[in-house]
Order: sequence, then structure tokens, then C-alpha cells
Amino acid sequence: MAEVFAHARADRLEQDWHDLAAHLEETATRAAAFAEAFDSADWAAIAGLWHDLGKYDPEFQRYLRRVAGPDAHLEDDGSERTRRGPEHSIAGALLALDRLGEGAGRALAFVVAGHHAGLPDWTGATGGALEHRLKRARERDVLGRVRRGGAPATLLDRAPPAPGRICERVCRPERQAFWIRMLFSALVDADFLDTERFMDPERAAARPNGVSIEALRRILDRYLEELSARAPSTPVNRLRAEVLRACRDRARDTPGLFTLTVPTGGGKTLSSLAFALAHACAHGLRRVVYAIPYTSIIEQTADVFRDVFRDRPEVVVEHHSNLAPERETTATRLASENWDAPIVVTTTVQLFESLFAAKPSRCRKLHNLARSVVVLDEAQLLPVDHLRPILFALDELVARYGTTVVISTATQPALSSREGFKGLSAPARELAPDPEALRRRMRRTRFELLQELQPITWPDLAARLRAERRVLAIVDRRDAARELAALMPEDTFHLSALMCPAHRSAVLGAIRGALAEPERPVRVVSTQLVEAGVDLDFPVVFRAVAGLDSIAQAAGRCNREGRLADFGRVVVFRPPTEPPPGILRIAAEIGRKLLTALPDPLAQEAFERYFRELYWSRGERLDSAQLLTGEKLLARPDLAFAFRTAAERFRMIPDEQVPVLVPWAEGRHLAGEIAARATAGAGLRALLRRAQRFLVGVYRRTASAMLRAGAVRELVPGLLRLEDARLYDERFGLRIDRLRAYEPSELLV
Repeated sequence: MAEVFAHARADRLEQDWHDLAAHLEETATRAAAFAEAFDSADWAAIAGLWHDLGKYDPEFQRYLRRVAGPDAHLEDDGSERTRRGPEHSIAGALLALDRLGEGAGRALAFVVAGHHAGLPDWTGATGGALEHRLKRARERDVLGRVRRGGAPATLLDRAPPAPGRICERVCRPERQAFWIRMLFSALVDADFLDTERFMDPERAAARPNGVSIEALRRILDRYLEELSARAPSTPVNRLRAEVLRACRDRARDTPGLFTLTVPTGGGKTLSSLAFALAHACAHGLRRVVYAIPYTSIIEQTADVFRDVFRDRPEVVVEHHSNLAPERETTATRLASENWDAPIVVTTTVQLFESLFAAKPSRCRKLHNLARSVVVLDEAQLLPVDHLRPILFALDELVARYGTTVVISTATQPALSSREGFKGLSAPARELAPDPEALRRRMRRTRFELLQELQPITWPDLAARLRAERRVLAIVDRRDAARELAALMPEDTFHLSALMCPAHRSAVLGAIRGALAEPERPVRVVSTQLVEAGVDLDFPVVFRAVAGLDSIAQAAGRCNREGRLADFGRVVVFRPPTEPPPGILRIAAEIGRKLLTALPDPLAQEAFERYFRELYWSRGERLDSAQLLTGEKLLARPDLAFAFRTAAERFRMIPDEQVPVLVPWAEGRHLAGEIAARATAGAGLRALLRRAQRFLVGVYRRTASAMLRAGAVRELVPGLLRLEDARLYDERFGLRIDRLRAYEPSELLV
């Protein structure tokens, strides 16, 4: 019988091609090792053995020889069939159904059939629906073709795992859907890695070998000892030492759900890392994943960790879309593909959108969450519209995948299940020593309600801000920030998301520099982007009325280091415009009510009441994508899951903005380079990553208006370039408001 291959490289002779049987066995071994962490090694192994079963089809073997063999002569027409060859993933899915039936067989069929194109929907109008693909495969006698192609009986007749065993663990449909995605992750990562080993051995060799969690714990312990020896004995430093000691003392607690409720400046970052590494050592957990809402906080956190592990920079993987190329190495870039690193710092969006993704590239990291520690920083910022599936995923990780979850914030949201609210079912254990006492000891501000929260005009507010020597004012709308800042002296700093990330970083650096000059007046008008994790310290902060979590975050920018002889002032005001419709407006209404009703709006019981009202007010809208409610895309009792549709709907940041490359600093030159690379085809991805720091998101309606006016043009699909430099201002960023004043003829060269 002729040899049968999985992959072919044109630079190798046919006898050196990737043997199919070896690829199936190696993928099965790798997948089983990955799935062992969640007690599913036998299921992952059979998925690995059957995933490329269709490559035994003689048509696929003829394809390999056409495109890579000595008689390769066909032109590549760019089609999916030419690039990947005849469909080969459906054969193993069909065998799974035949061997295991509609229950466990369908679960395995999803995993095998999706390992290239992604997890499919069961039914649908398109040919990509799994039900349709399986029907077509039967009509084409796919399994018969595989048998005639020489697939060994030992492979086809391999005894599958007993279905009852896994069904007992994941008896509810939504749990089955989650398990299918975790099993899918183990398979696709194993397939990627074994294929890479053959196709690109240099890349495979560049992957990091790993460092033990125990070694990292020892490095951190030495770092903390040195830090403590240098730190002056101040009240804040003594409190931070108490928090650190409490976290270390709890490290041997059984894995599960924890909270860490510590006021801003209380040392949450290093204390949580000390707990996570010691806890992982005590229980054999494999890695620590930090999920953080804003890239600015990610960069700060990653920098802290790199300082701790300065001699082992490869152990900290920073994974987000705005990552500057100079902040990564080859090893960390490769590790970000599957989170195979001891410490991963990523975005909350990346974590949860991956947990509900369908694409193999997004899902392959998920198996590495099992038997790991996940720290959710600033957890009060979890998107309310997707809260139910997010909490379900956390519950699953804790209950069935050996994951420890730490919910870390100064303003602990009320996430536990109660009557009328399906929250976290696992009991949460607090790591901090008496959070309410900590809050009172670290209190550095007092609150004022301006005009008893009656609306104030922008000019009147500007007059009050001008009367302050050093003041930060925070509003909810980008247009409001620009309008208020325009009424202030020209040396007033302005920050909003209409400035590209690199521009904002530069302004933040200038603000910090100004604050370091004791005699210099410093006034800043910003949107809420400064509220979480941005290290600014003002004696006075004005905050537009908002949810209590936002008010508390704003207070964290006031007298942050406790240097004032008296309390700092947090002045809450009601602006002349309402927050944007939706959750921000609802939160502001609840916040306004509680601010006027409660004596201490930052007490833990106040946050309990605030979050309870916020969540209950949403009802079924806590699952706006209808993953578990309504259509129940991922909770259907007949396993007719809609994985692809669920992934498309679950967007924590709605896909309603279009990126615009603006001419600020390096952004002035990137457009030409991107256009050239788009034509050449090589190196475009790296350029687009560099461009992330020079992008501003605009709503689609605004983008259409800008296109009609000639103010932008499409650079590559999905990316616009700002053509008129007058629309980007050094102080205010993108001046969308100026569009109304321009006629298209003005923009013609």
C-alpha cells in the first residue's frame, strides 16, 4: 500500500513528508495530555485520532502530490479548497456519530468537524451547518472512501470512551456546550503544535520551555523581602504588609472562588500575585492568568511583573491588541497563541470572548485555563449585558475544571446567586483582612454633592474648575469632555478616546510630569478612561454623577498617596447632558439615588445595594446575546448548539466602531507603509499591530459621513485613513464636530 501523508512540504522529498498515522497518534497524545487537566484525556485522544481521518481519502492524497510533489503544476486559485485541499474533517465526525450515537457522538462530531473552520452551528441555512455537512458526507460515502484509502481497521474500530462517564459530569446542556469547547481547545492546540513541528521546526524550537511555578514563587518572595526592607514605615505601607500577609496565609486554602477587596493603593497587584503563585504551588496549579479591563492597566501590571522577574522576561506574556512590538519577544509572542506561559496578562475582553469563541485560533488557549489561577482585576467593570454567561463560565471553571478564580477590586460587585439573580453559585472566600475596616483606615477623601445634584451648565462648571489650582474633572461623553475643556485655559489637559492611544499616553506622561512640579497649576478634563488603574493623584476631583463604582474609581485619583494634611475633595455634579442611553444612564440614575440617600456611598453595603439594583434592573438583558436564555444558543437539550452564531453575538465591545488611522507621530508614516505592504503582501500583519496605537474608533454612521465628505479613505479592508489633517487636533484628538463645517469640495486637493 502507498504511504499516506498528513502534510507535505515542497522543500522535502516525498519520503520525508508527514506520515498521517504518526500525526494522528501524536495529536492524540498531545490532546490527551492537555485534557487530562479536566479529566477528559480519553475523549481528547479519540478526537485526535479521528480528526484527520478524511486524509485517508485517495482524493486528498492526490491533492497533496499535486500541490507539493514533483509533478506540482496547478496554479493556486486562492480558494479554500486549493489552500486546504478536499474537506477532510467531516469523516471523523461521521464516525463519531456512527460509533457513539446522537448524544456523545454529536458532541465529538462538533469537535472534530470544526478543527479547521471552527465550531459550527448544528442547523442553519448555509452549507456550513454541521447537520447539513454530515448529511452530505453520508451521501458521498465519505467513510467508505476512507476505508478504501487504506485507513486501518485498528483506527476505525478503536473503542471510544464510555459516554455515560462524561454525561454524568456535564449533565446540563450548557455544561455540555462548555465542555465541547474545552475539548475542542485541546484538540486544535495539539493539532497546531504537531503540524508546526513538521512544517516549521525552527518556530517550534523557539517556543519557551517553561519555568516552574515554584521557582517564580521564590523569586517573588525575594523581591518582596527587598521591597519591604526599602519601604518607609508609613500607615499605608503597614496596611499593604497586612494585606500581603493575609493573602499568603490563605494560599493553602482549597481551590475555588475568592474575592480580594482592597482599596485603591492597598497593594492588590503584588498581594494577589503572591497568593496566586503560593496557591498554585500548594495545589499543583499550572499558571496564573490576569484579566484586566483596560490596556493601560495591563501595561502597568505587566511592567510590575517584569520588574519582579527581570532575569526571566519570557515568563510574563502580555496579550492584547494594543501591544507595542518592542514589548514582546519571539518566545512571548508564540506563547500568547495558546497561553502556554507561567504568567499571562490579558484583557477581560480577550478572556471571555475566547471562552465563547468558535474559531480555532481563539479557542486553542482555553484548555490552559483548567487547573490555573485566574485573577479578575477591576471586576466591577464586567459588562452587564453579558453578565449571566460570564458568571456561568466562571462557575464552570471553578466547579469542573479545577480553576481558582480571584475577583479583585476595591468595589466588590454583588455576584453571588440570590433570589431573582442567577449569579455565582460557588461560595466566595475573602482574602483581605476585614475589607470594611481597611476601607475606613485608607479613606483619604470626602464627598460633596454640587448643588444637591441639580444640573449645572458647562460654563458654570468651568468657572469652578478654574478656581481650583490642581483639579481633575471626569465626564462620561467624549463631546462633553471637549466642550468643557474648550471653556478652560489653554494649558488645561484633555483626555478622551478621540485621541489615539499613543497620543493619550503622551498626554498622561505630560500630566505626571506637571504634577511632579509642586508649584505648577494642573487642570485636567477627561472621560472615564482615567478611572481604573491610571496612576494620577489630585487634591480635588470633580466627577459627573455615575454609578457608585465609577464614583469610587474617580475617588481613587484623589489624594491617592495620602499626602494631604486633610482629606481630598471629591465633588459629584450633575452635568447638563445625560450619559449615553443604556447601562451608563441606568447606572447614573441608581448612583444619583443612592448618593442622596446613603450617609457613606463607598461603604461595602452601599455597593451591595448598588450592584443588586443594577443587575436586577436588567433581568433577561443580563444575557443580551441569548446564549443561555431566549434562543438558548448554547443551552439546547438536544445538543443542537449554535456555536458560530453565539460567537458572533458575544461581543463585549460591540462591533459598531470603525478604526481610523490618524496622522499623529508615527501614524503619519504608517499609512504609506501599510498601503505598500498590502500590495506586496508580506509583513502587513506586523505593521497593522504597530498601527494599533494610532487608531481612533468612530461609529459606523460617523465613518460613513467622513467617507462621503472625503475626510477618510479605506486603506485596507476594515481600516480607514484620515486624509484631512485639520480633523486631528493636538489638544482634542479627532475633531468629528468639524465635519459639519466642511463641504466636500473643501477637502479636494
